Amino acid sequence: MKIISHSIRSGDVGVPAFGTKSKSTSTQRRSRAAFKMNCPILIVISLGWLLHAHTGSGGGVAEAAISNRASTSSRSMSNVAQSASSASSSLTAPQPRFMSRGHTYRAVVGDTLVLPCQVENLGNFVLLWRRGTNVLTASNIMVTRDERVRLIDGYNLEISDLEPQDAGDYVCQISDKINRDQVHTVEILVPPSVRAIPTSGQLQARKGGPITLECKGSGNPVPSIYWTKKSGANKSTARIGDGPILTLEKLERQQAGVYQCTADNGVGDPVTVDMRLDVLYPPDIQVEKSWIHSGEGFEAKLVCIVYADPVATVSWYQNSFPIQSTDRRIMNSRGNRHTLNIRHIQQEDFGNYSCVADNSLGRSRKYMELSGRPGPAEFYSPKWGRSPDSYNLTWKIDSYPPLEEVRLLYRRVLMNDTYQQPGRWHDFILTPEHRPASEPLTHIMSYTIRNLHPGAYYEAIVQAKNRYGWNEVSDIFQFIVATNGQENPPEDAEVLASSKSRSNSGAAGNRSGLQLQSLLLHTGLLLALALSNCQFDRRRQGRG
Repeated sequence: MKIISHSIRSGDVGVPAFGTKSKSTSTQRRSRAAFKMNCPILIVISLGWLLHAHTGSGGGVAEAAISNRASTSSRSMSNVAQSASSASSSLTAPQPRFMSRGHTYRAVVGDTLVLPCQVENLGNFVLLWRRGTNVLTASNIMVTRDERVRLIDGYNLEISDLEPQDAGDYVCQISDKINRDQVHTVEILVPPSVRAIPTSGQLQARKGGPITLECKGSGNPVPSIYWTKKSGANKSTARIGDGPILTLEKLERQQAGVYQCTADNGVGDPVTVDMRLDVLYPPDIQVEKSWIHSGEGFEAKLVCIVYADPVATVSWYQNSFPIQSTDRRIMNSRGNRHTLNIRHIQQEDFGNYSCVADNSLGRSRKYMELSGRPGPAEFYSPKWGRSPDSYNLTWKIDSYPPLEEVRLLYRRVLMNDTYQQPGRWHDFILTPEHRPASEPLTHIMSYTIRNLHPGAYYEAIVQAKNRYGWNEVSDIFQFIVATNGQENPPEDAEVLASSKSRSNSGAAGNRSGLQLQSLLLHTGLLLALALSNCQFDRRRQGRG
């Protein structure tokens, strides 16, 4: 180490002293290389020398400290040995101690729980189990009269058929002068329970008013409560409220039904209680058809659907006169669906009918018409025409008697993005073909409207007449005339556009193929050039 330090101080490692002239360039490069190689080695050797010196100088101190601690320790051990010998002389037997530890136990009602109490060196001491001031056991003697409590496997306390009142602290105690004890805390988990308020679970409220549904849950831990409503399939829907109280404002008749209050605390399965809500309201009537078409000798069915609470009584009227049930006129009720069947219809059966529903909160009436007139026309033509100056219109009409006359009206509609202006109606009277009575009641007709404007919008309506009179005017049907040179409707044009798109994508694919061919050509040229260069090098080396 001294030699190394001397060489560093004297500058023999190749580093010139400050202010002296430098040697040749090659000598300086060799010196700098030697310094680069030697500098890290010298630093490591110096650090090792310092560490060795520090360890050597501090070693004596450490050895002195250890020797001092050893002497102190030997003196302490001698003192402890003396104390132990004196204590052993004073105590004739080892002291009792607990082998088990106090713990908090959680158990569900009805389960069996074992509380451990294991003691070592009990000797002649008595072991007690107590709960508060009440002693449960003394040694092996059962003090409590509770038959659910007993000792097993020594002094372990077993409690069966746990009840909520069994919760609390249980103490296992050694009856020595110190009264050492071990405490177990018992927490009883109680599954949830829930009850409706009122307990009958029946509630009533009038339509438009508020109602409050309430239930009360109990258990340990305290359960959470939420509400659902049963659907028609007797299944619960999504949550509609949380907490023990559910308030519904401005009741509608659709809110009547069975509501479920569910309590859940994670102990066992959730429990539910059903509450039925009846919404009281006057009758509300809906009819399946307000206009019923039939013919003499045929049959007709009139249907009313009545919603009411309390349940309504339903009666039928024709032209404001009550109808009595007969062999031809039969009234039936199933749930809230009420029907009037009329068999072998006669001419006097045609007319206005009404179904009337009454309950304690009000009355409701709905009207229907039984008619022999034709039914409304229904159109079957496509919206887009195929000719630039004409359009073929097709429709059907139901009529039991033969049609006598059909009226067709059409008009042009001038329209753009901001407005539409209809023109005047053009009226045609058509005479339908004679239909035998044995044929079906449906009449299918068509008519070609000519001298139309290409690309224009038009509207059409149809009305028909039989021996009972004219029917109701049909709904307006709109159609568009084809333009000049248009061979296909716009729907087909969309198909052509998509085909054109596919052809464009094919062109793009061709361009990609050309680019790939160009790339392969360039790559081949480069490979050929590289091979020729290799061959040239080999020839030159052979000549050499």
